[in-house]
Amino acid sequence: MASTEGLQAYEEEKLLLPLPKEKGWASRHLYLFQHFWCPSTHIEGVNNFQKHFQAKDSDAIVASFPKSGTTWLKALTFSIVNRKRFSSFDNHPLLTSNSHELVPFLDFIFHGDNIQHKLSYLCNMTEPRVFGTHIPFPSLSNSIKESNCKIVYICRNPFDTFVSSWTFFNKIKSDSLSEVTIEEALEKYCKGIIGFGPTWEHMLGYWKESIATPNKVLFLKYEELKEDVNFYVKRVAEFLDCPFTEGEESDGVIENIIKLCSFEKMKNLEVNKSGTVGRNVEKKYLFRKGEIGDWINYFSPAMIEKLSKTMEEKLSGSGLSFKTCL
Repeated sequence: MASTEGLQAYEEEKLLLPLPKEKGWASRHLYLFQHFWCPSTHIEGVNNFQKHFQAKDSDAIVASFPKSGTTWLKALTFSIVNRKRFSSFDNHPLLTSNSHELVPFLDFIFHGDNIQHKLSYLCNMTEPRVFGTHIPFPSLSNSIKESNCKIVYICRNPFDTFVSSWTFFNKIKSDSLSEVTIEEALEKYCKGIIGFGPTWEHMLGYWKESIATPNKVLFLKYEELKEDVNFYVKRVAEFLDCPFTEGEESDGVIENIIKLCSFEKMKNLEVNKSGTVGRNVEKKYLFRKGEIGDWINYFSPAMIEKLSKTMEEKLSGSGLSFKTCL
C-alpha cells in the first residue's frame, strides 16, 4: 500500500498536471488554479481548506492581496476583537508573537495531511477566531460565504504593492532561483502572473462583494487606513460587532491599540527581528518601509505608463480607483 506521503504527492501531481503554469517570483512555479495564480506550495492547503474548513458565525477573516498591509491589519483586528481578553498593553501577545502567528493563514493551517488533527485544533481555538487569507473571494470555502462570519479586506495602490512584492519575493526566493528584474516583474504583474493574482481580479472580487453585502465584507484601502487610523479602527470594531464604549474611548484604548500595532513598534520588537513565520519566511522581511508613494523611487516613465494603462483598463467602470501622485 502506498505511504501517506506518496499518496499525497500523487494527488498533488494529478491536481497540478493539467493546470497552466508559469515561472514563479519566489517559488519555482505558479499554477492557474481556479482562475488565480497559486504558488505550487499553497495549492494543497487551499484545496484542503475548501473541503474541510467550517466557519463559525463569530469568525473574523482578514483578507488581502499579498504585500497590501496584511501584517498590520492582522495585528489591529486581533487587538480589537481580543481587547477584553488582553486588556494590558504592557503584557500583550503582540509583544511576544508576530501577528501571523496569532492570526494564521487558513491555507497554511490545512497544508499537509492529518486533517482531523487540524480540525481539532480549529475547534479548540478561543472565540472569536481570527484568520487570514490571500485567497480570492470566489475560491473561499462555501462555509465562509454561507455563514455570518465577517471579512475585513485591505488593498493598496498597485504601484506600491508591486514594489513591495518585488523586493519581498527577491529576498525570500529559493536559492536555486535567480533574482527577478524589476522590468520582468512588472511584465508579469501587468499580466496578472503573481501569487494569488491577477491583482485586479482579487481586489474587484472583494470590492463587488462589499457593495453587494456590506454587512459581510468591509473593504479598506491601506492609504486611507494610514491617513485616519483612529477612524478606521473604530469602523472595524463596529463592523465586527464589538464597538468601543465611551469609557474605552476616554481611557485611550483606541490610541493604545494603534500604538501597539504601529509599523515602528512592530518592526522594532525583538520578536520581529529574528526567526521565521509561515513557510520559513524571515520575520524581518515583513517590515520594509510601510510608506505611501515609495514606488516613485523605482519606476521609470515607461513603467509608470505601462502600469497606469493596465490599471485603467482593468478597473474601468468598477468604481474602484487609486490616487497616483507624481
